[in-house]
Amino acid sequence: FTIMINMKLGIELIERIKKFNNKEALIDSNGSYTYKDLLKASQTIASLLLNKKNDLNESRIAYMIQPSFEYVSSKLGIWLSGGIAVPLCISHTEPEIEYILNNIEAESIITSPDFAEKIKGVSKKSKLILTSEIYADPREETPRIDESRRAMILYTSGTTSSPKGVVSTHYNLKNQIKSLVTSWGWVNNDFILNVLPLHHLHGILNILLCSLWPGAKCEMIPEFDSELVWNKFIQSNYSIFMAVPTIYSLLIEKWNDADKIKKQEMSNACRKMRLMVSGSAALPVKTLEIWEKISGHRLLERYGMTEIGMALSNPLIGERIPGHVGKPLPGVNVKLFDENNREITDDSPGEIGVKGANVFLEYWRNEDATQNSFYNGWFKTGDIAIKNNKGIYKILGRNSVDIIKSGGYKISALEIEEVLRSHSKISECAVVGIEDDTWGEVISAALVLKEGEDLSLDQLKKWGSNYIAKYKIPRKMILIDQLPRNNMGKVNKQKIKELFTT
Repeated sequence: FTIMINMKLGIELIERIKKFNNKEALIDSNGSYTYKDLLKASQTIASLLLNKKNDLNESRIAYMIQPSFEYVSSKLGIWLSGGIAVPLCISHTEPEIEYILNNIEAESIITSPDFAEKIKGVSKKSKLILTSEIYADPREETPRIDESRRAMILYTSGTTSSPKGVVSTHYNLKNQIKSLVTSWGWVNNDFILNVLPLHHLHGILNILLCSLWPGAKCEMIPEFDSELVWNKFIQSNYSIFMAVPTIYSLLIEKWNDADKIKKQEMSNACRKMRLMVSGSAALPVKTLEIWEKISGHRLLERYGMTEIGMALSNPLIGERIPGHVGKPLPGVNVKLFDENNREITDDSPGEIGVKGANVFLEYWRNEDATQNSFYNGWFKTGDIAIKNNKGIYKILGRNSVDIIKSGGYKISALEIEEVLRSHSKISECAVVGIEDDTWGEVISAALVLKEGEDLSLDQLKKWGSNYIAKYKIPRKMILIDQLPRNNMGKVNKQKIKELFTT
């Protein structure tokens, strides 16, 4: 097998991968694969896509594949052929998939046989390529790809409107990867378990692409299972683990259910690792503290989003302050702005603005949304934060969802949630603002109580008066069996609001 990759490829990630050759790169449910295996399969995918063309010239190529070797080789193969990679969520419904395929006008769709019928049901125009074909020998030489080209489109989960396609260039992705590899100390012998879905930036970039950059090793499982993950922790020699807060909570529950000997075995497995990271949602301080007792790790909290990669991070070495997301990462500029887009220089809260090579190019075919999301070159994240005198940021919430304006006060829903979680009867909670003629918005709490418990609004108000100011205490309350969440475990606060208004 001769790797027929243009020596002036232009995609630095793949240029680096070529150097690692027979080093183990990936593990999935079917086995282990080297970097050489990965390059060959990626080249075959590129050949199938090119089909005697010289260059796909940013044609959109969608793919729906379980986390696996085939997933990774398909993504790299799309890039080698000059296409734009568009990962599809394997749990999406047919209408959701159809919307994305129509929006991008997909030229081809790569999928595994188990998803073929689902894809055929929604796409009549796109060429279908099955992952069973990627083990043939590659035939085409790949084009040179300038890093200014569009590389990937990820669709953000919309609540009140259709999802938007976030377009990143190869240059954007390279800078996002390099910033994290530097800051989090990725090295050649690192080994990480990926339990996150691979249509979202957290699993794709923070875990998968960052592991490939230094020639490290990544193991993938089809979906999260707390017992399976604990067993893999015990049996393997992972050095890094990254997850969302919900996953850490589920791992804590499984640890609590174990006997004394098993608990010790689970905790020892965590202590062998060098780094554990939490992101994609606010990490409750209580969860951080319990996990630290179990694992010996104070979780590294960071802040990012699909449009910017990661922007802020607690340090790899040094103090990590609970509830805070650290300082700007290398190459990332961050400022806080008020409602009139003026920079905030004191300790007042403001909207996070980000500028740098990490920031995305555009929303796919949505010029108005793109223009409205920038001010003087700064991407307006919609997230509200404060910064202390050491330059460390604390996220207060979204300006549209987690910041509640009530009685002239600007109130953080996350702050109230943190207090409510400390109540002995409350298992989970979500706080939203409900429109009100007198107050502007009324603080309202959706609560999931622990089994067998009961709680009234009056009891909650009386208890809350001991911990937070009167104007922060919820005035409305509902009890529900579980909080509505999206695929990444984030609470869907739009649905919570609907529960109060229906």
